Amino acid sequence: MFEQTFKNIDDLLYKDSGADSELDYIGQTSWVMFLRYLDELEQDKADEAELKGEEYKFILDEEYRWPNWAMPKGADGKLDHHKAMTGPDLVQFVDNRLFPYLAEFKQKADNPKTIEYKIGEIFSELKNKIQSGYNLREILEYADELPFRASTDKHELSHLYESKIKNMGNAGRNGGQYYTPRPLIRAMINVVDPQIGEKIYDGAAGSCGFLCEAYEYMYERMEKTTDNLKTLQEETLYGKEKKNLAYVIGIMNMILHGIEAPNIIHVNTLGENIRDIQEKNRYHVILANPPFGGKERKEVQQNFDIKTGETASLFLQHFIKSLKAGGRAAIVIKNTFLSNADNASISLRKHLLESCDLHTILDLPVGTFTGVGQKTVVLFFTKGSPTKKIWTYELKVDRSLGKRSPLADNDLVEFLEKQNNFEVSDNSWFTHVSEIDENSFDLKISNPNKADEISDRLPNDIVEEITSLNDETNQLLNDGFFQRYLQALDSNRQEEWEISTLGQSCDFFNGKAHEKAIDINGDFVVVNSKFISTEGEVRKFTQNQIFPLFENDVVLVMSDVPNGKALAKCFLIDEDDKYSLNQRICAIRSDRFNSKFLYYQLNRNKHYLKFNNGENQTNLRKSDILDCPLIIPPIEIQNQIVEVLDRMKEITDQVELNIKANSALIEELKLSVSGLPFLIENNELAEN
Repeated sequence: MFEQTFKNIDDLLYKDSGADSELDYIGQTSWVMFLRYLDELEQDKADEAELKGEEYKFILDEEYRWPNWAMPKGADGKLDHHKAMTGPDLVQFVDNRLFPYLAEFKQKADNPKTIEYKIGEIFSELKNKIQSGYNLREILEYADELPFRASTDKHELSHLYESKIKNMGNAGRNGGQYYTPRPLIRAMINVVDPQIGEKIYDGAAGSCGFLCEAYEYMYERMEKTTDNLKTLQEETLYGKEKKNLAYVIGIMNMILHGIEAPNIIHVNTLGENIRDIQEKNRYHVILANPPFGGKERKEVQQNFDIKTGETASLFLQHFIKSLKAGGRAAIVIKNTFLSNADNASISLRKHLLESCDLHTILDLPVGTFTGVGQKTVVLFFTKGSPTKKIWTYELKVDRSLGKRSPLADNDLVEFLEKQNNFEVSDNSWFTHVSEIDENSFDLKISNPNKADEISDRLPNDIVEEITSLNDETNQLLNDGFFQRYLQALDSNRQEEWEISTLGQSCDFFNGKAHEKAIDINGDFVVVNSKFISTEGEVRKFTQNQIFPLFENDVVLVMSDVPNGKALAKCFLIDEDDKYSLNQRICAIRSDRFNSKFLYYQLNRNKHYLKFNNGENQTNLRKSDILDCPLIIPPIEIQNQIVEVLDRMKEITDQVELNIKANSALIEELKLSVSGLPFLIENNELAEN
């Protein structure tokens, strides 16, 4: 019912020059929705007070309430256009008066649990990016259509909002921090089985998917008494989140799921010294998917007994310390944690095995997290007694996982059934702690029950899946996506765009040698050719930030072997204080470009590739870099082009995944055909 309303808001944000990406769309939608929700919450409380013969004291002063600034209406219930602000007046009111007023609540509130504090926190961290007051006027009118009072309406809104979060999870390199597949979350919750009266915690809350699903799980199963409902609302679900936008999205997501004043704190969880965690700060259940691949600085590492720059390993220490005795945890982590050979990883695995019962490891297939090539596992453990044996389940699905074929609840049914009794099967096995190497504590054990590689699917079934994938690929390429987007690019008045060179429009910086500064426990990622060519997957670290890089820097590879694929390949730096630039890599900075637009222009630019003669190593000189011709459209056109190119990249990436999946299916088809005689012998064909 409200899907079209969300789409209309997105269309307006797309047209606005201030919102550049899916992340902006949901951020701007969130603050508008929050104020709409707050108005209905206050109206409900005022109505309740009136029924009791009491007077309700509104949180917001009258001038800043939704019906007065956003949607003043006449006696007929329609927008009063004489009173309603629009255009520049509306934007000025929002930027200069509304947001500063709301931000002040953070200082006025008594404690972080109150709705007043949440108001102040949200509007201290967000800013209005909608530059057109006319677009904002329409967005407010659409938002006014969204009802928050009826539980059925709120349920539909929560699903639509979750869909936006899921889309945002595909909107860039860091999108995964916002979205963990809900079927996986539900399976994890099913295993730890939280009960009313217990405290549930996620210290890397993101969009609060774990806490929202835990709320649904407990609500469905508990007795609906007044005390239980109050406990579930106020004293059950707790979270912490460092990132501004994720914090706002998480708060809004919990509100839409029915939690009026979420216990989410905006803080860097890892900034807390684990030695200061007391019993009152501990939880019965912890559910989390901490960030992959982050690096923390030395001062943060001092808060932990096992010092490492690896963010996920610090989170795991925090979670172990934050569990009550007998508490249960389910934590998503990179599968490399199971076998990393650095001292910190070895010490952490030893600590986990000795202080907790690591009873289950769920090994997830590639593609579980859209856009993340890294394999992951889920660690299930109970604090208080050492591990004696580990039950591992290798999750297998009958297709290639990805954006168009995501993980589903049915994929995890067998895991949940077998985990309930720790059943041994072709996909599951036990590892006794006595089998684990006492020096490395390596937990990566290959499946000892793996059957010989003869496909158990019939050829017809495999051919059907191949055909389906081919149909999807053809639809992606032929349903007009490319034509529409290319037309969108051509529709701009390109003859008016400025033509320049990199040297005229950008600043150039050359990196410095890091060979003697490499340190596996370093705080900073060394940006070298291998890092860029693997899209940041292969990393080296250093303690010394010899050449600092900053968010929105574009870095470019200047040297490569003959016909190499790394020459002129680029990487867009995503945050400050994280990277150091190696020699033969250059950094490009400019205030004349949307940084991603500049990235798209420079990445493997033909101007640079022409220097490759196919015989000798190519070494681009500074003058070669500076001579590259560039186009400079108006910034609003750059933003639109980036949106178009991002979408086109999504399409081509999905086509590439489909082609790879088809290759795997063809190999399976060969195995299936070669196994036909055995199936016939066992009368399996007759059964099918």
